[in-house]
Amino acid sequence: MKKRTLLILLLFPCLLNAQGGMWVPLHLEKQNEKEMQSLGLKIEADDIFAIAQPSLKDAICQFNGGCTGEMISPEGLLLTNHHCGFGAIQQLSSLENNYIENGYWAQNREQELPAPGVTAMFIARMEDVTALALLGVSESMAEEARQSQIDKNLAQIRVNTKKEKWEDIQIRPFYNGNQYYLFVTQTFRDVRFVGAPPSSIGKFGADTDNWVWPRHTGDFSMFRVYAGKDNLPAEYSKDNVPFRPKKHLGISLDGVREGDFTMVFGFPGRTDEYLPEAAIRQVGEVLDPAKVAIRDRALKAMDGFMRKDPAVKIAYVARFASIANAWKKWMGEMQGLKTYGAYEKKSAMEAEFTRRVEKSVDFKYKYNNLLPRLRDLYRDIEPYALARDYYLEACLRNNEVLSLAAGLNSWIESYDKNGEAFFAGKQKDAAARLEGFYKDYRPEVDEAVFAALMEIYAENMPEEWGGGFVKMAAAKNGGYSGLAHTMFSNSVLPYRAKMEALLAKEPAVVAETLKNDPAYTFWKTLSDAYQEKIQPKLQELQPQINLLQRQYMAAQMAVFKEKRFFPDANSTLRLTYGKVSGYSPRDAVHYEEQTYLDGVMEKYSPGDYEFDVPQRLIDLWKAKDYGRYADASGRVPVGFIGTNHTTGGNSGSPALDAYGNLIGLNFDRVWEGT
Repeated sequence: MKKRTLLILLLFPCLLNAQGGMWVPLHLEKQNEKEMQSLGLKIEADDIFAIAQPSLKDAICQFNGGCTGEMISPEGLLLTNHHCGFGAIQQLSSLENNYIENGYWAQNREQELPAPGVTAMFIARMEDVTALALLGVSESMAEEARQSQIDKNLAQIRVNTKKEKWEDIQIRPFYNGNQYYLFVTQTFRDVRFVGAPPSSIGKFGADTDNWVWPRHTGDFSMFRVYAGKDNLPAEYSKDNVPFRPKKHLGISLDGVREGDFTMVFGFPGRTDEYLPEAAIRQVGEVLDPAKVAIRDRALKAMDGFMRKDPAVKIAYVARFASIANAWKKWMGEMQGLKTYGAYEKKSAMEAEFTRRVEKSVDFKYKYNNLLPRLRDLYRDIEPYALARDYYLEACLRNNEVLSLAAGLNSWIESYDKNGEAFFAGKQKDAAARLEGFYKDYRPEVDEAVFAALMEIYAENMPEEWGGGFVKMAAAKNGGYSGLAHTMFSNSVLPYRAKMEALLAKEPAVVAETLKNDPAYTFWKTLSDAYQEKIQPKLQELQPQINLLQRQYMAAQMAVFKEKRFFPDANSTLRLTYGKVSGYSPRDAVHYEEQTYLDGVMEKYSPGDYEFDVPQRLIDLWKAKDYGRYADASGRVPVGFIGTNHTTGGNSGSPALDAYGNLIGLNFDRVWEGT
């Protein structure tokens, strides 16, 4: 219980950004060190990020491509969020070994469970390669020629960069392509599950509490990174040994107080800090509401089955959580943009930008038409962007059988394009895709989701873009449930046994059957409409927006010289800093900076899957058996909130104190700060 209690203390969602910024750690000494030290930092920039010597950066990894993790022992022990490890936990779970419901803790190294596909990627070094990337590029170049030249330059940079055979190279654009940075990385692929609390702790509050404060979620899990005996990345082997990182984090048990300095180190995924007002209005008033409505229907359809059948719940819990996370985020984004005046603030900034541009002859020549042209382009692209989101959300991301049809499309079409031998040669790859698909798939759940999503798709997609086809199909079958039933009854795709029997037949039979499968032909009709009616306009308009957005980014940096600009997040290593702080979201409401175990018990609701807790935790709370983890008031802290600027991808990032010690895990943001 000691490990569980310790880590429940270390939970940390982020508030509205105060200092703001997701800073490139390579430039901390020049850009941020003095400000950080004025806020309370007690170490040097080189202690945080250095190439020639171990630094905090060597303890930080990108976990499984979409989260952050950190080394907390000299033997490769990795700490991250429960929701970051949730996919692996779900894959390892069964009705007999239900690690989702019951949690799991390895008692020795032999009990650490291999987690196939999970990775931990560390940064060996990074450098600014902007000059080389933009060599031979001029402002007068057409966009296609510009990108072609950059691609050639990046290829040459890769050739010229010295690296070890176990290292990889990433080159990423920053500031909308105005700068480029190179990263040399090491990726470890033998990562094993060590432990996690039951979901009643790791997901306490579930969707109701997601994206809001106060929070009482024990959102943590542990893995261990393994390496070859040479301490280098290696594929899974029983002979591998725990990785010995150059640096691991110390853990502080001193707790936090209002005003304490904090920094968060991790791999934030994506932000759009510098979009014009027209773009963020489109997101908040058009695109987000559509995506929320689509996912709302998918979640409701899934939820009914998950509540009735524990096996279905195990199969779908990770998928449900992933769908629900973005659904709740978008709702908060819509509310936050409106409530906190984001549109008005953008409008005011653009008015000042225009005023300064018109006062300067040089600026006026370069930038005078940027904003009007961007507004026109966002207006023009809006119906196509909305249609894209309806197609992606209703036909692919949340619709399993149509997504499978899309995934098999190139293989199915290869019979006619490349011949029978090629088709047969790729059948093994298709079978592997199907094996992964069917593991947690339930046709009855997908049928209900399909019916719900096709209804909202048909209601909102223009008839000539696919909406009319779906309406006609539903009418022929007595409605959307009838359409779903007919399609699922006659398709082989939703059923493992039918597909296995089909794949045992001659390639010509397999290809012909799949080409005429009802689920495949249904998806193909919608896909063709998308490819013919929607995608060409997106391909026409989006590059124009990208070009102007890059120019607008450079213009903002030139016009607002007094302002420091951090680059938008792009899944590269960043540092953000701020302070522990409560906040007041609205009139007469103030939230304290910390939550406690007492609050868990206040929310506790027996039998409610969102707010139930293990009896063992209840017993410890009643006995006040907190060991060394109670604070001076005799209470056990659970979470705290700060002003650090984070986003998706920062999940699992360490919250560090002024000395670089671990004091928390970033696991969420609040609606008001999305």
